[in-house]
Amino acid sequence: MNKILKIYIDAYSGLSKESWMLAIVMLLNRMGSMVLPFLGIYMISELGFTLENSGIVLSCFGIGSVIGSWFGGWITDKIGNFKVQALSLFISAPMFLILPLFKTVESFAIIMLVLSIISEMFRPANSVAITRYAKKENITRAFSLNRMALNLGFSIGPSMGGFLSTYSYNLLFYCNAATALIAGIVFVLFFKGRKERNAVDNDEEHENEITTKERNAYTDVPFLIFNIFCILFSIAFFQILNTLPLFYKEVAHLSQSEIGLLMGFSGILIVVFEMLLIHYTEKKFNITQLLVFGSFITAISYSIFIFNHTLAFLYLAIGMMSIGEMLVLPLMSTVTAFRSEKKQ
Repeated sequence: MNKILKIYIDAYSGLSKESWMLAIVMLLNRMGSMVLPFLGIYMISELGFTLENSGIVLSCFGIGSVIGSWFGGWITDKIGNFKVQALSLFISAPMFLILPLFKTVESFAIIMLVLSIISEMFRPANSVAITRYAKKENITRAFSLNRMALNLGFSIGPSMGGFLSTYSYNLLFYCNAATALIAGIVFVLFFKGRKERNAVDNDEEHENEITTKERNAYTDVPFLIFNIFCILFSIAFFQILNTLPLFYKEVAHLSQSEIGLLMGFSGILIVVFEMLLIHYTEKKFNITQLLVFGSFITAISYSIFIFNHTLAFLYLAIGMMSIGEMLVLPLMSTVTAFRSEKKQ
């Protein structure tokens, strides 16, 4: 028991207080993620959309996420990660409040596009903040801590959402707005005026401009190839957010409460084991090995859905998928952080 406790302590030790606070903000923000797994179900059962129309709206959400991620990264380089994170959180709150007002396919698709752009601006700015505030030797663990908070929020959110949606889907939107607002307040109170640990001062920046040429993300061929593999993995894995809950509802015939608990189970696994897994594996395997193995485990998890839809096998599949997620997603961020220059 003492040995297990020591492993946990070692996994979490040495992280900066800013890394912990960024994780707390992520937790608060993602506790409102209860809307996402139930969007498809909401559109079909509440708004009366067809499966095809729901797919169109979810595609708009995905397109907005791509635009938001790119725009968030671009504008973070221009105005800094603090302003982008604050803007994203404070603007997202009223956007969630007005979602129930949109009832048609066209209007709901447009509002979801805009909302996803605004909310996804947060992620690249948050990743920059992790890199700037983390101790250099702990960057992978800082990303893992942040993801642990994200998944704790994602386990609490859908579990609550499954119960709330049985009473009113509007409660999901209102709770999402509240958590985004609280996250924004906490973030601004803690980080306003705080000096970045790994910031580039003006002299160093000027020296870098003279002596070195910055790597450009859009012409860095190895990094672009790496991103292609990230896209292929993400196409499969992120079905967990929208398509998989529909599968649980329409094919496996689970109730909304059962879906919420199943999604919450994934988050709990990641909260309990991700930091330990990263702490253990990063000393024994290189990044490429872990990325390949994590992708392979995720592929196996999806294959289980083909053969068996009983609750026990659904839990087995989501458990294996969580292991793949723990190995792949933090290391995607680590590769990007190490590949980039300080100003990017």
